[in-house]
Amino acid sequence: MAHILVTGSTDGLGRGAAEALLEQGHHVVVHARSASRGEVLQPLVDRGARLVVADLADRDAVTALADELNGLDTPLEAIIHNAGLIRGAAMMPVNVVAPYLLTALVTAPTRHVYLSSGMHKGGSASALGDVDWAGSRETGSYSDSKLFVTAFSAAVARLLPALHSNAVDPGWVATKMGGAGAPDDFELGHRTQRLLALGELGEVSGAYWFHEEQQRPHDSVGDEGFQDAVLAALERETDVALPR
Repeated sequence: MAHILVTGSTDGLGRGAAEALLEQGHHVVVHARSASRGEVLQPLVDRGARLVVADLADRDAVTALADELNGLDTPLEAIIHNAGLIRGAAMMPVNVVAPYLLTALVTAPTRHVYLSSGMHKGGSASALGDVDWAGSRETGSYSDSKLFVTAFSAAVARLLPALHSNAVDPGWVATKMGGAGAPDDFELGHRTQRLLALGELGEVSGAYWFHEEQQRPHDSVGDEGFQDAVLAALERETDVALPR
C-alpha cells in the first residue's frame, strides 16, 4: 500500500482524494491549515489517516511541515499538492511557493502531482516579474498562479528524472472554490490525481492531464527558458534550491 500526503484535504477535491485512497487501503497523511480546521478530518483520522497541520501561506510553517514529513517512520511515496486559493494575498504563497518548498525539502517522495486548472491557459508568462511571493499584497491572477505551478511541474520532470512530476486539471467541479453549480464530475475531478500518485497511469512525467488523458498546456509550460525563470524566481525568494 502507498503512503501519500494530500495537502488541503479538509474539503473539496483534497478530501475526496484522501477518502478514496483510505477506502483502497492506502496510508494517507491529511493536511489542514490550522488545528481548528483539522477537526473536520477526525473521521479520516479514526480510519487510520495521519493529520498534519500547517498554514501553507507561512514559509516557516511549510519548512517545519517538511521536517515533520521527513521524520515519518514510513517515508512518503507521493504528494498530491492539492491546496489552493482562488484569490487574496496568500494565493501565490499557497498555490506556488508551498508546492515548490515541499518538493525541494521533503526528501522521500518519488511522485508529485500538482493541481493545475484549465484556467492556466489564461495566465501570462510576463506576470512572473511582478509577483509578490511573500504574500504581503495580492499580485497576479489565479490563472497566473496555475501557469507558474504547471511550468514548475514540467521543470521538475526535466531536471529531476528520478521523480515523476505531473500537473492535473481537475475540471470545474462543485467545491467551495468551484461553486455549487459547477458542471463536471466530482469523482473524476480527483481520480487522475490519485492514479498518478499511485503510479497507475504509467511512468509518465512532465505531462499535463485532464480526466486520465494527457492534454496540451499553455505554450509557455514547455518553454525551458520560462521554466528556468520560474525556478530562479522561487529560489531567489525562498533561498531554497531544488536538489540536483
